[in-house]
Order: sequence, then structure tokens, then C-alpha cells
Amino acid sequence: MNNSSDQMTIGALAELAGINVESIRFYQRKGLLSEPGRPQGSIRRYGRTELGRVRFIKSAQRLGFSLDEISDLLQLEDGSHCGEAREQAEKKLSDVRAKLAELTRIERVLADLVQRCCAASGKVCCPLIATLQGV
Repeated sequence: MNNSSDQMTIGALAELAGINVESIRFYQRKGLLSEPGRPQGSIRRYGRTELGRVRFIKSAQRLGFSLDEISDLLQLEDGSHCGEAREQAEKKLSDVRAKLAELTRIERVLADLVQRCCAASGKVCCPLIATLQGV
């Protein structure tokens, strides 16, 4: 859309944002995106502001923020609350690091079990199944 990007339908907004219409409606129901008025029976129109907000939401989701966390970040979107935004990012970073540590632990255990399964032969009880059964 060239110069009509201030008068987009919900379908055009969704297409430009790379999401589907139902996602736009979902964000509206969650209070993340306002629903523009409907001028005298006409269809709702969206502008660059709404497109920017949807892109903000999608970017935050790609970084692992939940919709509730994104709602909090949207309260800070004017850019004057950098300290508060940093605190939220630090908390998210801590959560990500904890998940990585847990995934690393899981990877080690599974790698060991796979190795033990490869080494097992004959009528030996499967090491993976035995471990999961607590044997």
C-alpha cells in the first residue's frame, strides 16, 4: 500500500503486518490494540499507528515476551521509561537463561541415554525405558 496506509482495512493491516485477521481481532480483545470506530455504517480503517503497534507486539513475541508482558511494555512505549523496560528485559533474559540451562541438562541426559541404548545388545532391558520407569 502506498499513500493509503492510513486507511487500511483489517485485512490490509493483517497482510502488511504478516499475520492473519483473527490475530488482529485477538489483540483487540486482549486490549493490546484499539478497535477504531466505524464511521456511519462504513468499515473500520486502520493506520500506521496500528501497524506499528502490531509490529511491536510481534517483535516482542519473537523475543519470548508473553501477551501480558507485552501489555506492560506497551504502557512504556513512549520511550521515557527505559529503566522499567530494561527491568522487564532483564527478567526475560533471566528466564531465557534458566530455560537454556534446563534444556542443556535435558540434552545431556538424553545424549547419555541414547549412547547407552546404542551400546546395549542382546536381551538387555532398554536403558531409556528402564530409566523412565525408575528401574
